[in-house]
Amino acid sequence: MRLVHASVTAIAAAVALTTIVGAQEPQETVRTVAGGGVTVPGWKGIVDTGQQGDPKITDAKFSSEGGGFHIITGPAATYFNPANVAKGDYTVSATFNEPKFQNLNTHPHPYGVFIAGNHMDSNTTATLLYCEAYGNGRFIVRGFNPTAYQVNGRGAANDAVHKAAAIGEPVTQEISMSVKGDQVSCSINGTQVWSDTKANVVGPGKIESTDGVYGIRSAHNTEVIVTNFKKS
Repeated sequence: MRLVHASVTAIAAAVALTTIVGAQEPQETVRTVAGGGVTVPGWKGIVDTGQQGDPKITDAKFSSEGGGFHIITGPAATYFNPANVAKGDYTVSATFNEPKFQNLNTHPHPYGVFIAGNHMDSNTTATLLYCEAYGNGRFIVRGFNPTAYQVNGRGAANDAVHKAAAIGEPVTQEISMSVKGDQVSCSINGTQVWSDTKANVVGPGKIESTDGVYGIRSAHNTEVIVTNFKKS
């Protein structure tokens, strides 16, 4: 009987702890951005599946600004021009400025570039691989096929990733993804933070090829200004 009582007590304590932790990190509500939609000629967007409230791409905003792009989300979204296709060896890069770190969310959210986009007509068919930075010194590599799958787990810290001085302060990241020979990699602010072989990133349940459409991604409830977007 003592063992049973101890087990019940332990379970109750675990449930209480889970409740407390959950209360400290409430789930964010996905915002709807006024005047949303994709207004850059030639560009399209798709939102991630499984988001709260079944949002649409018109619930986020992708517009031109200063020779680059201004993104305000809303739902997490992927933006691309179908004419932007990369094959063989290449590097896709862009500069991301978060003007007010964590201004639209309760914890940091990432943004970055993606490569290897195929079947991009719908978020239920799209396959791609992306690398994104957070304004708190972390980065993440993930893919869609078409559901999300982890590449470097839930992300990792790296000294190359810039940190905002405080909530509401600006932070800038230069992010690139490269395919060279048998290697696929991500660099942030000039430092390679992740690399793997094609054999480990291409295949069932992953991307179907490193060739494909390339573009930009931003997580939910973020604002970022993107410049110097290019393929080389």
